[in-house]
Amino acid sequence: MDIEKIYGNLPTLETERLLLRKITLDDVEAMFSYASNDEVTKYVTWDTHRSLADTKQYIDFVLSQYENKQIAPWGIESKETKEFIGTIDFVWWQPAHQKAEIGYVISDKYWGKGIATEASKKLIQFGFEEMDLVRIQAICFVENTASARVMEKVGMTFEGILRKAMFVKGKHRDLKMYSIIKSDIR
Repeated sequence: MDIEKIYGNLPTLETERLLLRKITLDDVEAMFSYASNDEVTKYVTWDTHRSLADTKQYIDFVLSQYENKQIAPWGIESKETKEFIGTIDFVWWQPAHQKAEIGYVISDKYWGKGIATEASKKLIQFGFEEMDLVRIQAICFVENTASARVMEKVGMTFEGILRKAMFVKGKHRDLKMYSIIKSDIR
């Protein structure tokens, strides 16, 4: 399995409440509404968006990734409201090792509703069934209890704390590591 095969034509994935689909320039304002919120960006590796131009620049990067058949995120859309409410992706994928890492960010208006869990379950299923993955992992800052809870709810196993494993926003951060392997799925 190679990256171009999956990302050459990123498929739309559907869950009970969500569409995981390509991001478009029509999503700039909706993305900015959460990406400009310091509370939402507290536990991510990227800086809070300070202007619509920051968000457009990011979406332009994503569109370029789609065009070049490279790893890029899915947008998360609520089927009920048709609102763009976040992103989810494999932040990296190593086809030769059959492993990848998942990441997500959700608008604070949708926190506590199981959105990240629902989207993550679908992406994990896609990874095992369509990308021939054997291992999918996820990390979060140790203080990000909500993200750790999502990982637990999707069936991931806590593997440990990676001490001072990432330098983000001016300091070294400890990370919790979780994973699920294909044989864990029953």
